[in-house]
Amino acid sequence: MKSTIELLEDTDFPTIKRRELKTLQVNMGYLCNMSCVHCHVAASPYRTEMMSRALVELIPKVLQAQNIDTLDLTGGAPEMHEDFKYLVKAARALGVKVIDRCNLTILMVEGYEDMAQFLADNEVEVVASLPCYSLENVDKQRGKGAFDDSILGLHKLNALGYGKPGSNLTLNLVYNPQGATLPPNQQQLEADYKRELKAHFGIEFNQLFALTNMPIQRFGAVLLAKHEFHPYMDLLKANYVASNLTEVMCRSTISVNWLGELFDCDFNQQLEIPVPNKARRHLRDLLTQNPAGDDIAIADHCYGCTAGQGSSCGGILEESAI
Repeated sequence: MKSTIELLEDTDFPTIKRRELKTLQVNMGYLCNMSCVHCHVAASPYRTEMMSRALVELIPKVLQAQNIDTLDLTGGAPEMHEDFKYLVKAARALGVKVIDRCNLTILMVEGYEDMAQFLADNEVEVVASLPCYSLENVDKQRGKGAFDDSILGLHKLNALGYGKPGSNLTLNLVYNPQGATLPPNQQQLEADYKRELKAHFGIEFNQLFALTNMPIQRFGAVLLAKHEFHPYMDLLKANYVASNLTEVMCRSTISVNWLGELFDCDFNQQLEIPVPNKARRHLRDLLTQNPAGDDIAIADHCYGCTAGQGSSCGGILEESAI
């Protein structure tokens, strides 16, 4: 798989600095039950990189030391880590909000049948990938049968109260474009998702997050193979919105890889661009050092977070920036 990093390093993206650290985003490993085309971490059932127990046990201590209010768990499929449940319980015992970035299909895999109930019992917010509300488009991105299993997973979550009016169990969905285009208007797309999923499957959810595809990892390699990399970068830069800089996730979130190394965002993690401050490059450093005020490592892919309505792990930035 050809890397795009050498095409991204020379950048004119504006410099930015960190604010107060509010979210610790932890990639527990690259093992996944799927191998999606748009996956920016290139996760698959064949990946073996997984966070050690010692590092997992360090996370609650960092949450306390930095007074962090949100733990955002990613992968791969984070639920496949043997210490996933331990970490969720430890964080919730501290009163920390936990987000599980779930591919939905894992909830139907043998050995994980009780996972949805566990998430509900611990009031974990579920952010679930569903690239479209049609079978053809989802299976094209995620593999044959992915849509049907995703719908079954959503039914399972809905039955437990997720996404229901008046429930404290939050279920948000994530949309990614099929190719080298910007996401459509998030509010309009959310209305389409809610209408179609309710009408055809009886499914309810809270919000839809529209995420821009980043020109890295598998998606970046596809762009290069189709000679679409440079046109896509031109598209991102042409739609740059300066006001989105105030709300980009890297200003209040720090990303941790399976080795405990620190990055300014999940995308920098996959490009192996470490945080600039050499004194704060490992999870253990956060036990005693506050990263507020540090410079943020930038490259041309950062235009993906600031184009159009903006893009972050929490969806568009535009509304927050107004």
